[in-house]
Amino acid sequence: MKGIPRLKKMALTAMSTVLALSVLTSGPWISAESPNDTADTATVQLSAEDELFSMIQDKGSYAAYSAEYESAVRPNREVVIMAADYDAIEGDGFEKLDNFEGQSGASLKTGERGQADWTVEVPETGLYHISIFYYPIEGKSSSIERSFLIDGEVPFEEAAYLQFDRIWDNELDEVRQDNRGNDLRPQQIEKPEWRETLFKDYEGYFEQPFLFYLTAGTHKLSLLSQREPMVIRHLKLFQHKEPASYEETLNGYQQEGTQAPTGVLLTIQGEDAVAKSSPTLYPQTERSSPAVTPYSPSEVRVNTIGGYNWRIPGQWMEWEVEVPETGLYKLGFKSQQNFVRGIYSTRRLLINGVIPFSEAERVPFRFKSGYRVDVPGGAEPYLFRLNEGRNVIRLENNLGEFAPLIRAIEESLFNLNSVYRKILMITGTAPDQYRDYRVHVRIPDLLDTFKAESDRLKLVSQELRRLSGGSSDSEALLKTMYVQLDEMIDEPDTIPRRLVSYKTNTGGLGTWLLRTREMPLEIDEIYVASPEKKFPRSGLGFFSELKHEIVTFGYSFFIDYNTIGNVAEGDDRRSVTVWIGSGRDQANTLKAMIDETFTPETGINVNLKLVQMQTLLPATLAGQGPDVAMQIGNDIPVNYAMRNAAADLTQFDDFEDVAERFRPSALVPYTYEKGVYALPETQTFNMLFYRKDVLNELGLKIPQTWDEVANLLAILNKNHMEFGLPLVLNPTYPGENLPPNSIYASLLMQNGGQFYRNDGKESDLDSRTGIETFKTWTELYTDYKLEREFDFANRFRTGQMPIGIADYTTYNLLTVFAPEIRGMWGFLPVPGTPKEDGTIDRSVPSAGSSTIMLKGAADKDAAWEFMKWWTSAETQTQFGREMEGLLGASARYPTANIESLDSLPWPVTEYENLKAQFEYVKGIPEVPGGYFTGRHLLNAFYKTVVNAQTEPREAIVDYVQYIHEEIKAKRKEFGLPE
Repeated sequence: MKGIPRLKKMALTAMSTVLALSVLTSGPWISAESPNDTADTATVQLSAEDELFSMIQDKGSYAAYSAEYESAVRPNREVVIMAADYDAIEGDGFEKLDNFEGQSGASLKTGERGQADWTVEVPETGLYHISIFYYPIEGKSSSIERSFLIDGEVPFEEAAYLQFDRIWDNELDEVRQDNRGNDLRPQQIEKPEWRETLFKDYEGYFEQPFLFYLTAGTHKLSLLSQREPMVIRHLKLFQHKEPASYEETLNGYQQEGTQAPTGVLLTIQGEDAVAKSSPTLYPQTERSSPAVTPYSPSEVRVNTIGGYNWRIPGQWMEWEVEVPETGLYKLGFKSQQNFVRGIYSTRRLLINGVIPFSEAERVPFRFKSGYRVDVPGGAEPYLFRLNEGRNVIRLENNLGEFAPLIRAIEESLFNLNSVYRKILMITGTAPDQYRDYRVHVRIPDLLDTFKAESDRLKLVSQELRRLSGGSSDSEALLKTMYVQLDEMIDEPDTIPRRLVSYKTNTGGLGTWLLRTREMPLEIDEIYVASPEKKFPRSGLGFFSELKHEIVTFGYSFFIDYNTIGNVAEGDDRRSVTVWIGSGRDQANTLKAMIDETFTPETGINVNLKLVQMQTLLPATLAGQGPDVAMQIGNDIPVNYAMRNAAADLTQFDDFEDVAERFRPSALVPYTYEKGVYALPETQTFNMLFYRKDVLNELGLKIPQTWDEVANLLAILNKNHMEFGLPLVLNPTYPGENLPPNSIYASLLMQNGGQFYRNDGKESDLDSRTGIETFKTWTELYTDYKLEREFDFANRFRTGQMPIGIADYTTYNLLTVFAPEIRGMWGFLPVPGTPKEDGTIDRSVPSAGSSTIMLKGAADKDAAWEFMKWWTSAETQTQFGREMEGLLGASARYPTANIESLDSLPWPVTEYENLKAQFEYVKGIPEVPGGYFTGRHLLNAFYKTVVNAQTEPREAIVDYVQYIHEEIKAKRKEFGLPE
């Protein structure tokens, strides 16, 4: 029990320290320089994953950097730095490659980690653009990330987060169909090629590429690898020319004698894009409109591209068009932009890799329901020069005129959240409305910050109104925020009681920021025409829509929308029926993979059905269940097994080989009476998330043990901040099977405890370890007043909860949800319990999902073949990458397959931390009657924490008796030894 009995003692010590500190310090928070008795706790710990943060924390944004050097000259010089002529390299994965992919001479392969340095002689002081000529070699399918350093320092914050695109295309030129006549979504594969790209802001806040200030003389330029390998041919310092206006460009065409041809009308299908920057930009199926081509009211047709998937700044697509002669042509896009109101989607248009004129940098696609033909230039279409033969048209998502506005709101949100934390440190989350906190006096710059942010929000609101042509919900949200700021400026004594609404409004501002950055656009067709030609309007109109609605309604009576892809025919010898309970996107992806690999390799057909998994039990009882069910919770396999409804997988000769794919902990919940009744699909566990900037501000280090957590809790409490522990879940419906709380399980496992003894015949929670663990767990809520229910992502974002333990998939959410704190947070293994040998036990329980075979499966060997294929490393990796490509980084797949997890596109540092924690993951066994464990552990918790009249020991011992009795009753019911 080492560590647990000391927690209370450490708490008292920490509280004493805080009391002393409160006397010694007059400010509202503890700074790193404050004298204190816990110097080890108040020292900033900068570990390997914090190196980049420490490097950029004192650097400003590119806006400040460019303003500082605004008057600097831009020398018309060009300096090429060959990558193979590096000055030094550090790390693994670096290699010189000769004559690589058609490039004569040497190139440099760079790995996922490490740094390459080049020495360069700058001929003249001034501002330079920098480009890189690179080849995206095979990696883990995500964007390539690098940090750029000049003389060992990041020049500005955005230079630490450079991204370089991979190139994607359809795997096959033709769209395949299933045996019901429906088009199958084309799979996306990499088609790498050499490309040159400028160093620019991947988030799109700055439209123009970065300019770097370099003095004349010798400099060291460095690229620090963050994620994914790449081959570099050269870097180049030069001046990137901005395009001229349309009027000047057209005059130039006329002076050259370039004429407009006649009688030309070419149509390019949007889904025939030849290159994309992301696998998410796959061809789509549009069934809600008759305006698309090809169109079918009954079958699924691949007929558009983009949509909501094409919403992230920087994403681009390219199409090829063959024109009969060189000349000036107009362009039209049959598109749909019914995604964002109040603002409009913007695209940068390039012809053969060049922006033809300045107006093409911001082509607007305004909101309108349904499809229409958008023409750049409107009533007087712009004319674009196309060369005879092949031309490439590229549309790139950019924020356009909204970029500086969105950047201003992000900066404002960061400042307002910072102010919120300062106020919170004085007032707490529930201020006394009768107390005068004088926060505007204790925080000297408070009212000035409010005034600056209010003025900024008003300017942004006015500009939004101008751009959108009227008021919108976006403007209303900004108005709510600046009106509140003005009221707090006028009446500063009311600030504490307005704190709750202030937090709500800043949360709304964060949501506004995410929504406004997204600029979706769906493309059906692209037209290239001579000026006198009219663009087609087939399918556009009221009567076309009416006919479409009537016909599709009729077909809905005959089409089975639950069945995905191919359906096994009557003469097929072997088939497996599989149920899946996730979304249609996941089901479509899985079915495509089945039809591409599993069925051709095995000759086994799969009938995949998308169903609500609540129907599995009644369907199984009625004899109408599937052969295999996917995405099943941890509690179901053993509960089905004890009722003789699930098949024992150990009966198959190669089971042991298949089991090697997973960590032993992943199989624990599916093991029952020496049998195993499911294969793991996903496995998740807790990690420790922390805000680097807030902990640095408070002068705190990352806690490694629960004793250090006690010290941290005391200091956080003094500053009215919180430590987040996984939520104490309540059942969402009567009889729901609740897993044991993950923090209680961690403390129990770290101290050598277990949930059951005697081969699962009794609960072990009434053992000394179980009781002491329960006491420690409840003290976190009674002594430190930790909250039981909260929104971790929002509180982490504002800094109110700068550190907390959460499921590691929260990482995926935060990368998308909180862009304004990019680089300011990370995750590490959870705090542990010291052992006698000096090591720290960081055990955590796992959760997850599984695939089971039902006992009634007609062809168990075929079902087993499917389960083996589905849980293999190749399939899990492909599915994981498809899901991330389909839904973005927030959908990163938490596979249970060890080898597959290595192949998913995690940043290197984060994945090393993930693997370190994985070594301590343990499974919680499922036993007959075990559903009482989580339920009565929760009851004992509430009796101790909420009622606060029952001793922890008494509460847990009382409720363990119920667990004992239920286990005994269930074992008797199923004829098991008692």
